[in-house]
Amino acid sequence: MRQYIYVFALIIPIVLSNCSSGKKAYEKGDYYSAVLKAVNRLRQNPSHKKSKEALKRSYPLALQTAEQNANTVLSSNAQFKYKNALGHYQQINTMYNEIRASPGALSVISNPKNYFAQVSTLKQQAAEESYEEALILLARDTREDAKGAYLLFREANSFVPNYKDVRDKMDEAKFMATLKVVVEQIPVPSRYNLSGNFFQDKIEEYLHTQFRSNEFVQFYTPREVKANNLPFVDQYLRLQFDDFVVGETHTERSTEKVSRDSVKTGTVSTRAGEKDVYSTVSATLVINRKEVRSRGLLSMRVTDADSKAVLTHRKFNGEFIWFSQWGNFNGDERALTEDQFKICQQQEILPPDPQTLFIEFTRPIYDQLVPAVNDFYRRY
Repeated sequence: MRQYIYVFALIIPIVLSNCSSGKKAYEKGDYYSAVLKAVNRLRQNPSHKKSKEALKRSYPLALQTAEQNANTVLSSNAQFKYKNALGHYQQINTMYNEIRASPGALSVISNPKNYFAQVSTLKQQAAEESYEEALILLARDTREDAKGAYLLFREANSFVPNYKDVRDKMDEAKFMATLKVVVEQIPVPSRYNLSGNFFQDKIEEYLHTQFRSNEFVQFYTPREVKANNLPFVDQYLRLQFDDFVVGETHTERSTEKVSRDSVKTGTVSTRAGEKDVYSTVSATLVINRKEVRSRGLLSMRVTDADSKAVLTHRKFNGEFIWFSQWGNFNGDERALTEDQFKICQQQEILPPDPQTLFIEFTRPIYDQLVPAVNDFYRRY
């Protein structure tokens, strides 16, 4: 019972804090948040007195603040003034929608104000100012300015979908802003009679469909460069195996004497009856172990297409060890552990084929390569 009382005592201050959260926001001068918190509380409890009081006091001030801020911005020559004014009016409309959806809040603010008509006009003006500024940036013909232009075109489109030719301009700016990287994957030398297609296809799939570190980086294969008639490329990402070994085999044989004491080995007759006999049992254990090791070293080199300068050069190791164990013993099997006995039941088995071994040692290389590519291209 005392435990329940203690937990209840801990919960009460938390509940009271949540109940007065609108009041705290009001006291900090954040009238907009105070309105939303009070309305949310009244949606849960329409008769909550503290929330009603907080809403009654904070709503007029939140409305006045938003209107004054909007008017101040609109009367200035500030850049993106329509977008900024739009944000203030949208706060008023948000309060309107929230109050209208809460019977408890409507009992306090029966006629909330809205600016839906003004917002519709401001969206057109905001779209125009973003569009015009984007055109200025795009005309500078630099990759960084094209990034800014693309974001502004996208913003204009969010204000007014399909505004003017904004979608075409978005495509133009995105193409100019995008770093175009040609991925060159050097095939595995044919003398090894192996194929690196699985590894290379996995990398290509990642770069084309899963790469998310930077929306302004696009990877192309050499054949895609030709197919798309790219006028220029920015970088070359070259991936090549500097060295690898597949199927390096090592076989070991170990022989040891094993024993276990206190093992029941029989019984003897005594005057008191049959008695168990315990002694030490032993055996000679032979264990064979075959290991097939495969490893490789992948080089990742990024060069600038114009200057030919090496921008980064990293190497990644990968290794895969396949093994098989089998054995036999001579003596008392009770001297063996459970694992030793299992090994003695095994037979020698053939290792995987070289192609499978190649694929296995490339898995840890792939796991290192992907974050390295992400880290490098995040900066662009």
